[in-house]
Amino acid sequence: MKRFWNWSSENDTPTLTINGTIAPDSWIDDEVSPKIFQNELNQNHGPIDVWLNSPGGDCVAASQIYTMLMSYPDDVNIKIAGIAASAASVIAMAGTKVLMAPTALMMIHNPLTIAAGNRSDMAKAIQQLDETKESIINAYEIKTGLPRGKIAALMDEQTWMNPNKAIELGFADEVLNAESVSNSYTYSERQVNLQILNKLQSNNHYPIESLKRRLFLLPH
Repeated sequence: MKRFWNWSSENDTPTLTINGTIAPDSWIDDEVSPKIFQNELNQNHGPIDVWLNSPGGDCVAASQIYTMLMSYPDDVNIKIAGIAASAASVIAMAGTKVLMAPTALMMIHNPLTIAAGNRSDMAKAIQQLDETKESIINAYEIKTGLPRGKIAALMDEQTWMNPNKAIELGFADEVLNAESVSNSYTYSERQVNLQILNKLQSNNHYPIESLKRRLFLLPH
């Protein structure tokens, strides 16, 4: 298990930091990582802060984290320090309040996958992508109140949002005060894309059958 999250306490407020690729080892067929995440979340009481800085990653893990945070009985304050792109933007939608640093970015787009096989396999992959997009739209719709068609169009266009645009569209609520941002990072879209895809293609941990079943949200 590769941890991309950790817990700390900031001014007596439980603080979850999610940094980097969401689940570099997919949570598909992984019963351990989600259980650890849920148990650690359950140990907290009262409002929590979630510092988010991620270029995206695995859709399944993002969906599970989104659901866990949505089910948390108290306020969840999402604070985007650098970027919440792709799968990370889905996690951000779980915030009772979503705050972005003045220099932060949010990006939404269509899911992607890696598939191999015959014509039937390709058709199934397309159907899976279509259904995954609809499930992601559900999260965006709940947060923003935007029409589903509008959200779908924004995803088709791979929409990048600075804090003002994200607030205007309903994806965020406020801009963080500069002094409250401890670390801010920026990612090059091309750099993120190459880094993750090269890792997937070169890592023997991902056999083709596993890649065929895995869905990603990352810049393309």
